[in-house]
Amino acid sequence: MASSDVSVDIRSDFNSFDHFPSMRYIATDRPWLKLYGIRVQPMPPFRSLSCKPDPALIHHCLPDELLLEIFTRMNPYTLGRAACVCRKWKYTARNPALWRAACLKTWQRSGTEVNYMMVRSLYDSSWRRMWLQRPRIRIDGLYVSRNTYIHTGVTEWQFKKTVNVVCYYRYLRFFPSGKFLYKISPEKIKDAVKCMHFRASKADCVFKGDYILSEDGQIEMALLYPGHRYTLVRMRLRLRGTTIGANNRLDVLKILTTGVNATELKNWTGSILELVEGWEEDETHDPDVPAVSHSRGLSPFVFVPFEEADTSVLNLPVEKMDYYVPG
Repeated sequence: MASSDVSVDIRSDFNSFDHFPSMRYIATDRPWLKLYGIRVQPMPPFRSLSCKPDPALIHHCLPDELLLEIFTRMNPYTLGRAACVCRKWKYTARNPALWRAACLKTWQRSGTEVNYMMVRSLYDSSWRRMWLQRPRIRIDGLYVSRNTYIHTGVTEWQFKKTVNVVCYYRYLRFFPSGKFLYKISPEKIKDAVKCMHFRASKADCVFKGDYILSEDGQIEMALLYPGHRYTLVRMRLRLRGTTIGANNRLDVLKILTTGVNATELKNWTGSILELVEGWEEDETHDPDVPAVSHSRGLSPFVFVPFEEADTSVLNLPVEKMDYYVPG
């Protein structure tokens, strides 16, 4: 058979694809590409208590060096969840280098030298023990205080002595720099979390202040309410946890509002917390704004991670949860 007998003109077939519109492809995120070109240190192979080989396929495909490199990119709470997967991951998650990096980042304001001295003298040179036992403020979410009270309503028609259950929230978000954001609002967590940042507008009513955490777990905070008359808010909280290392509760010890002189505030260049250092509890620098110690709305703060802001039980309305026990 001659070659010319089976020759087919396929140019028309190529031309038939010209009517397809051009498509744009969206590049997907590939986090494993960040591992390329990184020199990883070899680590000793994992030896389980039994001599049987590990049947898990991921352990045959993923070397121990890459597993450690992946763990270094996890935050401590994700690292703790990963340690519950299997014995090998638990062994890898106990690497001191992982917890040393987390501690130095969390207490960076104390300084590297001070942190090294504390881990040797107070925590038996264990960075993981330091992470679990030393008081620290969590910055990966919001501290939320849910408060309710009974408000007498207006008598209408046949309804007499009507009462309403009013619910409002106090929100706190802390930053490693010693700053915090504060907001009082009836908005649920899923709505308030969207404006808890430094770029919030005045309509969001988010105020910025300074805080300091002592080694015994007490937090001193101060913020300034702007307006016609400056009002200074001072709070003293105590940090605790429902489990070891959780640090997910803040007990309100005292909330004070006092006045501050506008001239004194204008000439001050330091932080608000340094301004009120040494003040008495009943001290005010503005006679029109007396010092008041508040005794209501002191429910403990509950920590809610950012990824749980939409699903937290604190979003439930008063009809389904009239009172919340923080524990």
